[in-house]
Amino acid sequence: MTASLHIEGIRLAYPGRCGLHVVVDDFSFALAAGQLGCLLGPSGCGKTSVLRAVAGFERVRAGRIRLGETLLSSPSVHVQPERRRVGMMFQEYALFPHLSAQDNVAFGLRRLAPAQRRARTQEMLALVGLADVGPRFPHELSGGQQQRIALARALAPAPDLLLLDEPFSNLDGSTRERLVREVSAILRAAGQTAILVTHNEAEAEVFGDSLRRMASASAA
Repeated sequence: MTASLHIEGIRLAYPGRCGLHVVVDDFSFALAAGQLGCLLGPSGCGKTSVLRAVAGFERVRAGRIRLGETLLSSPSVHVQPERRRVGMMFQEYALFPHLSAQDNVAFGLRRLAPAQRRARTQEMLALVGLADVGPRFPHELSGGQQQRIALARALAPAPDLLLLDEPFSNLDGSTRERLVREVSAILRAAGQTAILVTHNEAEAEVFGDSLRRMASASAA
């Protein structure tokens, strides 16, 4: 079951030669359960740093991040990434080349009984419209198919929140436009709370319910 997200006044900073280098300061953003949001801005504005903080890869210096009723991050609290029930889909799809499409999707379901794992895998393949490509290997799939398999793999463990870090940036214009719409529709059908990070305004406007523009900063 997906959950609401509340990012409240967070500050992200890294040690530098002249003290702390502030990347994001007093940043807030919220999504209701099942809502799709976008962080839009140029390289260096801090949008990927926000995503990494939500995932648990960066600690906050101020503010807090809540997922549903759970406090994930604050200056005194830091839930480890593997305990956050947050899924991620990256720019590089990172499919395992030696595994079939269905085995890639099933990779994060190893705790389930075999019959449950097979059923969930088929459910996710059907959700992304690729029920018939399960036995194929990544090199036998188109770029768009690989992306949808990566999406199915990210959704299979039923994360409370899905983070998408510029997953369309390596695609050509027409393929990108089509897949943005397809992925948005798939996530809506699944009732999935999700955040897309992008520098492409048209992509952001098509994808989400809530759009947050971020101004340029010195580093992301």
